[in-house]
Amino acid sequence: MTIASSSPPSRLPLSGAEGAGTKPRTAGARTRATRGDGPLAAVFLAPALLGFLVFLLWPTLRGICLSFTRFNLLTPARWAGLDNYVRMVHDPIFWDSLKVTVEYVVINIGVQTVSALAIAVLLQRLTRSAVLRGIVLTPYLMSNVVAGIVWLWILDTQLGIGNQIISALGFDRIPFLADDKWAIPTIALINVWRHVGYTALLLFAGLQAIPDDMYEAAKVDGASEWRMFWRITLPLLRPVLAVVLIMTVIGSFQVFDTVAVTTGGGPANATNVLQYYIYQSAFGRFQFGYASAMSVALLVVLSAITVVQYRLTRAGRTDLG
Repeated sequence: MTIASSSPPSRLPLSGAEGAGTKPRTAGARTRATRGDGPLAAVFLAPALLGFLVFLLWPTLRGICLSFTRFNLLTPARWAGLDNYVRMVHDPIFWDSLKVTVEYVVINIGVQTVSALAIAVLLQRLTRSAVLRGIVLTPYLMSNVVAGIVWLWILDTQLGIGNQIISALGFDRIPFLADDKWAIPTIALINVWRHVGYTALLLFAGLQAIPDDMYEAAKVDGASEWRMFWRITLPLLRPVLAVVLIMTVIGSFQVFDTVAVTTGGGPANATNVLQYYIYQSAFGRFQFGYASAMSVALLVVLSAITVVQYRLTRAGRTDLG
């Protein structure tokens, strides 16, 4: 009995095998591909980087340097050491302006945050209409100067439609922007009206990250809307709310244009906020060194407030698992 010898299996050429035509990508090729994205990324980042350097970093460094000098644009800057800061500490107008600014910030942040949170929750729980979101955002599309002028006309003691309505209802006319007790609350509420829609939409975007099944489970357990707000919405919205608070506090301390077009710091310095006093010192009295010192002080205050807010609100951590 003979056994037929089997011939060894034929080997196909590598060029005909499946996938033989593709060559493995070497590390050098991957590096070249990665480097190829670098120039394109630099092109897109260049405008923002240039704007940051020219309009933010350089003015900040220049202002810090000028804060140690006496400079009035007409003569070269002369080194003054800490004289501007010593003057600032003993300047009663500076402290009064800081007090007025803090009063404005407290009113503005308190009313704006509560109102924006209420609007955001209503948009989330009742309707998600894009039309309503557009209507809410409409005042923010108006500049602060235009908003200030419009409300200056509306609240004018003699001719304003607001006081016309108050008088028609049988009440005395209110000098909203001409009385030292009414001026700062009025300016704060004007800016609340303009910014509350934008703040509400930021919070509304944060609400979108909260899973709906949490609300459904709470409803099954018999929780009311008010209880769900305190137990679900507010804790899970905390990181977004913290960031919004930091942004609004920084913006509120920098209020200027609404004051400039409505009261000009009056009456009797009742609305002389810190930014307006800095502007008057620099461009009214040409004391650029002193104005720079107050600007640096404001920068330090805002930095400290931001750090404290970030730590207290735990803005970098979320309760969403």
